[in-house]
Amino acid sequence: MLTHGGSESGGCLHHLISGAAGFIGSHLCDRLLADGDSVVAIDNLITGSRRNLLHLADHPKFAFFEFDVTQPVTVIGPFDQVWHLASLASPMAYLAHPIETLESGSTATRNMLEVARRDSSRFLLTSTSECYGDPLEHPQVETYWGNVNPVGTRSCYDESKRYAEAMTMAYHRTYAVRTNIARIFNTYGPRMALKDGRVVPAFIDQALRGEAMTIFGDGSQTRSFCYVADLVDGLVRLSQSEERYPVNLGNPAELTILEFAERIKRLMGVNGQIAFEPLPEDDPKKRRPDISKARKVLGWEPKVGLEEGLKETVGYFKGL
Repeated sequence: MLTHGGSESGGCLHHLISGAAGFIGSHLCDRLLADGDSVVAIDNLITGSRRNLLHLADHPKFAFFEFDVTQPVTVIGPFDQVWHLASLASPMAYLAHPIETLESGSTATRNMLEVARRDSSRFLLTSTSECYGDPLEHPQVETYWGNVNPVGTRSCYDESKRYAEAMTMAYHRTYAVRTNIARIFNTYGPRMALKDGRVVPAFIDQALRGEAMTIFGDGSQTRSFCYVADLVDGLVRLSQSEERYPVNLGNPAELTILEFAERIKRLMGVNGQIAFEPLPEDDPKKRRPDISKARKVLGWEPKVGLEEGLKETVGYFKGL
């Protein structure tokens, strides 16, 4: 049985966050503590990093445990809000650990839902735009069921999240757990892992090293990039809402990967070359969220412009 060291004061909420040492999870910890709440953070550190939480080590309302949520969660509560962010979200990670990735969406999701059921607390699942696969509809709206290859190399991630959504809805319908589901589109910002295979850190790292930027395919595939502070604000708003079905959270400003590489080059003042490599199996050709639902239900939309967010991100990587 794990005991926590976080203290509570009148009116604050008590949160449990899995995947808290990850990129988005650590920023969520910051936001909730800044709001005056208390946080118990858990992470098995398979992709998360203690460094992301070092600045919180002495915070009186924060406690961290190295723990794998594929095991029954025995952290002492009660908790007002349970957040399930634990996942191997980068291509390099989920391709290297496909079974662990599937377990994070299946066993781990159920274990975190059991905590929410135990404590009659709110529960939020961070799902993904990968539920849409290589989409046949564009932009992607929440009612689109997707085009996912269930036996492809990426299926361990895509299907783990689709299963996690189904499990979350089953707990809501069966046990009346108060649930929310966020479908997160490409997010970037400080604390991304430099070598995780995602396009933002990859391009910045190559630019800093004076290397050619690697583009898979011809660069015509599109992505939409949302700064992490905006994303976390959307998660908090969603957690406070009565919306039980998935909500897209992302930036609808769409760029080709080739255009994005040129943005990075201009921002960093480099004239590096572009190296083209074959497109990975089932890599989505288009990705852009329809955020009409988030605007209507949450009053949310991204505020941070791409250049502003990239400057913060580049500054972080230069400091590593």
